[in-house]
Amino acid sequence: MPDDRISPTPAAPISVPADRYHRLRAEQNLALAIFAGVGAAIAGAAAWAAVTVTTEFQIGYMAIAVGFLVGYAVRLGKGIDKVFGIVGAILALLGCVLGNLLSAVGFLSKELHMGVMETLSRLDYSKIPEILVSTFSVMDLVFYAIAVYEGYRFSFRRLTPQDLGIEPPKPAAGPGV
Repeated sequence: MPDDRISPTPAAPISVPADRYHRLRAEQNLALAIFAGVGAAIAGAAAWAAVTVTTEFQIGYMAIAVGFLVGYAVRLGKGIDKVFGIVGAILALLGCVLGNLLSAVGFLSKELHMGVMETLSRLDYSKIPEILVSTFSVMDLVFYAIAVYEGYRFSFRRLTPQDLGIEPPKPAAGPGV
């Protein structure tokens, strides 16, 4: 008799009954994951820029926060396939880059005594790569890498024993029961 259990990933230590695995895959919503991840990346980037411009210091931990935020937002799509992790990683990186860009725009708007939106509307968008290169530091790579890792890691649905069709262990009966 063939085994009807499927491992959700090659390295998974447990196997899942095939019917449960297919149900979990059917519950995935990549569009929701992307939408939520993009929103989280933008919100994280705005927060990064606000903190950086307010403190006048770039705090690398903001990249980690962006990765964490994006990963949890992508998780709303209930993904178990690798594509959800990849989406989380890419959006976390984009959120970090956008955070650096918005920080530069924030500093420029302060210098020019203009609002951020006015500065953005007057920005020569062909200069964005030049702006990003001029504000880049080697430590950015470290924090970006951590953000990408977190964006990937936290993007997957957390499975419960009930999701997997595993019976929770029964509590042991105490003495005299």
